[in-house]
Amino acid sequence: CLWTLAAILKETLKDAPVARAGALKKLLAPLDAVLEGFYSAILLHRFDSHHYTSPYSEATNNLISFIDLLEALLVSRIELELPLRCQRTLFLKVSYVFNVISSSIPYVIKKKLILLLKKCVLYKPREDAKDGSLFLQTPSLCEDMLALSNVVLQVVNLTWLNQIPLSGKSSYFGSSETAPGHDSQGASDQTVLRALSLVVLKALEFKIHNSATEAEIK
Repeated sequence: CLWTLAAILKETLKDAPVARAGALKKLLAPLDAVLEGFYSAILLHRFDSHHYTSPYSEATNNLISFIDLLEALLVSRIELELPLRCQRTLFLKVSYVFNVISSSIPYVIKKKLILLLKKCVLYKPREDAKDGSLFLQTPSLCEDMLALSNVVLQVVNLTWLNQIPLSGKSSYFGSSETAPGHDSQGASDQTVLRALSLVVLKALEFKIHNSATEAEIK
């Protein structure tokens, strides 16, 4: 069901702007409260259980499908600005995402969530999306970005970054084997490292631009 809904969302977003706005509202409005409830129920789950030890388990696949749905909701929220709660939940309850990343789930899910956070702070959920800064003129998006930035800076201040692995098993074009001539020991995932750095920098930038006093900025 999660996969199907994400697929329908992605297809709907390919329509002309006027047509897709109405179609998305018709699709998501009846599911608004349900999807927000799913977000809390799924991401507050205990991820230390044996069901999540393998990146190929059914539980892990379900979680990946849910993250794909969150990404589709992010695209629809930023491009269309529908006033639906399910499109804002990722911003307003981003602490749930940080808790999942800190858990013992497979590295592939941690990476997928970190890259999703990067798309949030760049306001550019798709590679072909327009410059995200235009969307910050929307009051609700400014409010959501400020909520996300506050949580990012709080968790960084609490040494959350120290809990994030940067290697997992680095993959080289689909293989977990080290490329010839490369030392696998101590190698870090540069994609995740860059994404985390960008999340922190953009949160700091947004917080500074929206701080009322010089003391708050310091």
